[in-house]
Amino acid sequence: MNTINNTDFYFPKQQAVYKGKVREVYTIDDHLLVMIATDRLSAFDVILPKQIPFKGQVLNQIATKMMQQTQDIVPNWLIATPDPNVAIGHLCTPFKVEMVIRGYLSGHAAREYKLGKRMLCGVEMPNGMQENDQFSTPIITPSTKADNGAHDEDISREEILAQHIVSKEDYLILEDYTRKLFQRGTEIAKERGLILVDTKYEFGKTKDGNIVLIDEIHTPDSSRYFYADGYQERQSKGEKQKQLSKEFVRQWLIENGFQGKEGQQIPAMSNAKILEISKRYIELYEQITGEKFVKSDVSNVLTRIDNNVLNYLKQ
Repeated sequence: MNTINNTDFYFPKQQAVYKGKVREVYTIDDHLLVMIATDRLSAFDVILPKQIPFKGQVLNQIATKMMQQTQDIVPNWLIATPDPNVAIGHLCTPFKVEMVIRGYLSGHAAREYKLGKRMLCGVEMPNGMQENDQFSTPIITPSTKADNGAHDEDISREEILAQHIVSKEDYLILEDYTRKLFQRGTEIAKERGLILVDTKYEFGKTKDGNIVLIDEIHTPDSSRYFYADGYQERQSKGEKQKQLSKEFVRQWLIENGFQGKEGQQIPAMSNAKILEISKRYIELYEQITGEKFVKSDVSNVLTRIDNNVLNYLKQ
């Protein structure tokens, strides 16, 4: 199976290339960004050695649909998607924080809670909760936006303002947008029989100073979903929740002795595990969109992307 690991394009009027953990971003003529979703898989801020078939397409197409379904409440950077793995949008200056919002005590929050911590990013978590319980009100727990290869770190609202990472005026807008997007995402998930557990949003400023949503939204890489059916019953029995997210990858890595810590070795991932992960990503796509996933032609995937982007830019 042809997967996308690295790209090396040169588009007309190209000025710069940024390679993130999963996406590669080309700056065009100082006003456009061409964002390519690769099939790379990252966990614990580490890029894993093997790629996941169709993962990039899943991420890009979910993000596109969710941008379209939320643009009435929050403006976003997106202009066009000329290829299943490509999004083209306005050049923005990103804020150096990720706005993480949690409706439930899961994932990183649950791991911190089990260690006895009751404060996360300056937000108090109530005593007496069990893993995957719902918070009375969703909590915002930001993280720093690390450069490629570095770890994102928890940070509080107070620290963000004190360090002048974001101005107070802008940060209040980020918080407001984050809550509105999470509410809309929760409603969309509910229609599909899912629970949006937690997610992260990234924002940037356009050249004219407008704050817009950038990057991805409500994808399995940025979000955690539970199946709504049976949630309460599983919770009352103390059972694990049936979920669709990248958390199952993290759990497999933890079980095999890897959490991205120094000295730990990434476990070998079999072809069967690779295909299982691919199927889980496709399952999430179909669940959250309500549409059948159509696999793109990957016989010569890089040529396909190059041609589609060039044809769009010529217009």
